[in-house]
Amino acid sequence: MTKLTINPVAELNNIEILLNANIPSNKLIQWAEQNKDEIENALQKNGLLLIRGLKVDNSEQFGQLLSTLFGEELAEYGYRSTPRTAVGCNVYTATEYHSDATIAQHNECAYANKWAMRLGFWCQLPADEGGATPIADSREIYNRLPLSIRDKFEQKKVMYVRNYGLIDLPWQEVFQTEDKVKVEQYCEQNQIQFEWKDDGGLRTRQVNPAVALHPISGEKVWFNQAHLFHVSNLEENLRESMLSLFDQHSLPRNAFYGDGSPLEEEVLDIIRQVYKQQTYHFTWQKNDILLVDNMLFTHGRQPFKGERKVLVGMAQGHGH
Repeated sequence: MTKLTINPVAELNNIEILLNANIPSNKLIQWAEQNKDEIENALQKNGLLLIRGLKVDNSEQFGQLLSTLFGEELAEYGYRSTPRTAVGCNVYTATEYHSDATIAQHNECAYANKWAMRLGFWCQLPADEGGATPIADSREIYNRLPLSIRDKFEQKKVMYVRNYGLIDLPWQEVFQTEDKVKVEQYCEQNQIQFEWKDDGGLRTRQVNPAVALHPISGEKVWFNQAHLFHVSNLEENLRESMLSLFDQHSLPRNAFYGDGSPLEEEVLDIIRQVYKQQTYHFTWQKNDILLVDNMLFTHGRQPFKGERKVLVGMAQGHGH
């Protein structure tokens, strides 16, 4: 086995994450088995690895590749936040928002008390224009935020309020069940307050830390979705329409400090600005595979034109 050569990527601030690997599909899993330890070491060192040149036949083989590299079966996407389609073997489409929409930077499932440490994206078909998956270093987000903001969030945490069955995802899709008892059991096991509404809808509240410690490096990372859940993340016309219909706690989703006090919009604007300053983009190529340490790096999506197919798998569960 030859040592893998990992190169810097100019588009991604010259961090060394690019692995060129011209491997045919019939040798893909063998290659992954032989190199998984070195790939894991590279992920632990840099938090990202962009593998270019692999020949992936289909979603099933992609799932098998990720399972081999991550050392376990892929996880089911539970307690969902966005619409996705399962394509088999716990491989999913990337978030299915309209192509005109920008998806803000976020760590996957950072609104929950459990999440996957490892993400793998496969660009099955790049968009004709746009459609990048930008990334940002969660350590740098934490380090560059004003101390007063960090301290307040670390002290108060974040409360996520969700109302299902209105405009957002129905609770049956979020919890992947039609059984209210199973929903209640999940909520009780995960410190989620729940309230069934007279119309059959559901409201949940969950308080989680805004900052987390990486289990291997011990570094502090900014790890929450306050800026994404808060109503100010909506486009202005949609936001005004929502606020004319619902109070702050009845919106499809919203975020507060953990004690229920409102998040200041000027603070969220600063957080978004820091994300913007620390976000880097690269251009997807067909068959690119991006491996991500979900605590060290965020991801998002740029608007795009034409067809775009990006699949994702998740593994190595962790939690608060």
